[in-house]
Amino acid sequence: MDILLYVLIFIMGIVFGSFFSLAIYRIPKNQDITHTRSYCPICNHQLSFLDLIPVFSYIFLLGKCRYCKNRIRPRYFILEILSGITFVLIAYFMNVSIDNLKPNVLAECAFLILYLCFIFIMAGIDLENRKIEKSISMYGVIIAVSYIVYLCAIEKASIYRYIIYLIIYIGILFLDVVTLKRYAKNSYVNGVILTVITMSIFTGEYVTINTLIMTALVVTFNFLFQKIQNIRRKVRREEKNYGKKIHYGFLLAVSNIINYLYVLSMYKFFA
Repeated sequence: MDILLYVLIFIMGIVFGSFFSLAIYRIPKNQDITHTRSYCPICNHQLSFLDLIPVFSYIFLLGKCRYCKNRIRPRYFILEILSGITFVLIAYFMNVSIDNLKPNVLAECAFLILYLCFIFIMAGIDLENRKIEKSISMYGVIIAVSYIVYLCAIEKASIYRYIIYLIIYIGILFLDVVTLKRYAKNSYVNGVILTVITMSIFTGEYVTINTLIMTALVVTFNFLFQKIQNIRRKVRREEKNYGKKIHYGFLLAVSNIINYLYVLSMYKFFA
């Protein structure tokens, strides 16, 4: 029975992955993500049900649009697969099974799914546009605050642990709305900070610290690589742009998921 459960979890994961792809494409374009039917981004032809089966439609259509025969970007297929695998791994490391599907386990899984929606969509948009959408940041804040309310009201967790997070949320949102309103409609730095706080609430301080360390190491190696390349190419100082093209949101998301899965696996096998 557990095998069937994990098959269903994988299917749910790839379905969410299909939604992530849609949201990543449409949100930066201010397009509807819930009511407008899916369409080919090249020929704009509306897609049928058979064109929208996650993973399998891409395989059966050989990565091409059924109507215009143009290549479909493999990111859709990759994201669906990664989403399905992530859902299965988290469920496995959390010991989710038919026997322990209790209300508190289902609630934890529901909040994790909401968090994965935030982290995947935020990372995808940042990778494509180097931009953290304010609407996605606000979604992260809302689900994080909801999770705090659940933990304190239902799980009887101490509110004092989360007060500092709430204060930082309020401070960043106040800074974004009042101080930076004239200068930046969408502050990348504020988006990164809000993302880190949301990560801390859902995956814990230990995972978040390791996430920051891993991200810092990647950024450092990238900086050194760019510097060596600029020296070889004899790039002028005014043309150097260290750090300006780094997708910090994407790097944080990947590092966070890797570290979270690692910690969950440690609890499963050694706790």
